[in-house]
Amino acid sequence: MCLPGIGRTHRFAPTIMTELDFKKLPQHIAIIMDGNGRWAKKRDLPRIEGHRRGTEAVEEITTYCRELGVRYLTLYSFSMENWARPTDEIEALMDLLTSFLVAKREKLIKNEIRLETIGDISRLPDSVKRELSISKEATAHLNKMVLVLALSYSSRDEIIRAVNKLLKERGAGTFKDNFVSQEQFSSYLDTRDMPDPDLLIRTSGEKRISNFLLWQSAYTELYFSPVSWPDFNREELVRAIEAYQVRERRFGKTSEQVGEG
Repeated sequence: MCLPGIGRTHRFAPTIMTELDFKKLPQHIAIIMDGNGRWAKKRDLPRIEGHRRGTEAVEEITTYCRELGVRYLTLYSFSMENWARPTDEIEALMDLLTSFLVAKREKLIKNEIRLETIGDISRLPDSVKRELSISKEATAHLNKMVLVLALSYSSRDEIIRAVNKLLKERGAGTFKDNFVSQEQFSSYLDTRDMPDPDLLIRTSGEKRISNFLLWQSAYTELYFSPVSWPDFNREELVRAIEAYQVRERRFGKTSEQVGEG
């Protein structure tokens, strides 16, 4: 898990920006921030130190996405499966989240970044839910960028919760159709007000998506970075975006049909 910190001063490297085609930027980037614990272990540090270091990477990437003009950034911050980790690690992660929400609220506002969440946040500690509610309400009117934290999130759980909502409405008589379209079903997901991700990045060399945005990533471009999350910086993000920009997104069509469009 990594939590965003917004507002550090960064120096732009002009050569980095000029390598990008700003007409082909992904509007929604999703990131599986992996490798914090292994990063710490390699340095004989406690696992939580890896998570703390990871917050610095989140700060740099979030700030850079805001500067580039990326509209949505979704960060896989704490999965449903992470509840099985040792209690002391979970408590430390929740403390990090609470501290971030309190400390960075004004900077989110200053940078005009709206905070949203996906996942079953009912399982989070009351202190975290309280600070999340305050931050989301304080940034609800902002629209330069949307930062989405996936907390207590599992894509399969999200889909099952959507099905159960439909069944409940069906039983109550409020949903009367005998057919559910993809668009209708998407409206019951946590991401109902968000576009599907254009680019999904996973760090640390692992090549799987670990129950993250399964429905939404049907046509998402995948990029696997060998760099652990604490070392993932704007140069690494540029590499991922460059790889995305040279790909042809066909969505089931032929290259010729895409060219005609």
